[in-house]
Amino acid sequence: MKNSTKAVLALVAVSTLAVPAQAQMRRNIRIVGSSTVYPFSKAVAERFSRTNPGVPAPIVESTGTGGGMKLFCAGVGGNHPDITNASRRIKASEFRTCQANGVAQITEIAIGLDGLALATGERSQAMALTTRDVYAALAATPFGKTNTAKTWKDVNPKLPAVAIRVYGPPSTSGTRDSLHELIMKPGCNSNGGIAAMAKTNAAKYDQICTKIRTDGAYVEQGENDNLIVQKLAANPGTIGVMGYSYVEENPGKLNPVSLNGVMPSTDSIRTFRYPGSRPMYIYVKNAHLKAIPGIRAFAAEFVREGTFGNGGYLQRLGLVPLGDGIRKRNQSMATSMTPMGGGGLK
Repeated sequence: MKNSTKAVLALVAVSTLAVPAQAQMRRNIRIVGSSTVYPFSKAVAERFSRTNPGVPAPIVESTGTGGGMKLFCAGVGGNHPDITNASRRIKASEFRTCQANGVAQITEIAIGLDGLALATGERSQAMALTTRDVYAALAATPFGKTNTAKTWKDVNPKLPAVAIRVYGPPSTSGTRDSLHELIMKPGCNSNGGIAAMAKTNAAKYDQICTKIRTDGAYVEQGENDNLIVQKLAANPGTIGVMGYSYVEENPGKLNPVSLNGVMPSTDSIRTFRYPGSRPMYIYVKNAHLKAIPGIRAFAAEFVREGTFGNGGYLQRLGLVPLGDGIRKRNQSMATSMTPMGGGGLK
């Protein structure tokens, strides 16, 4: 190679290294995160592409809430996603990781409500459970004792003698976190002594109340709720844990399970009467707003009144709208992109 050619290549290499990471970024919006939010985000991405033909189509990946947060908080630049979907709020530990890795400004936008639903296949016997029943069936050490329950009747004499087999999300999923917070802990707290332990020995409390048994009664199905739907159809007597939107999308295939006497529905989720009601979020990396075209427009589409309000296409997919006041605040947030603080995170 001639010296002149080597010099040119060396100059190019130095110039490339000198360009800030954000200036070298891709042009597609990249979204990762929750498998529950994934269908909603995918629908928004498709609508966004139709209304913004000059902008590359967004890339949406289902990685689970925890996996998405890990990718999102890893840093700033073209190798890192712009938005992460979440079926629970960002954790304080995740927020600190973001800050430590230079993801200093994050906008949090609540996009609606979903229910953490339990369901059976159409050929299964109808079930009505309490949060205590679910906890006693799935906890590794319910109320501090090794779980020996084989059937639902072992958990509660009023329930059928059907083997306990529950298909659900892995530990990286926000839906799994919601299972812990919305169902397992309330069930565990039915024992006053254990509930008091939350203040005196938080680590032991979490171990007793949220550790899931690993003897086959609970089967992790990855970040694919559609796979759980298929498993329920093929295995009568089993129960699945998934977002309510998947139950609503599969009428005739799934039968929802009532919790504490309340069936999941748009109304019971909106009013929080259903124990599994939970907010859905998107988190935007503010450092990417100028470098990637369309991030603001994408976020605005997610919470636009026609998208997000009563009768919008996301509602038809199963997303339950927030109340008017909260909805308007989040619509404003999608425009202002005001960074969140870390106060109040758990």
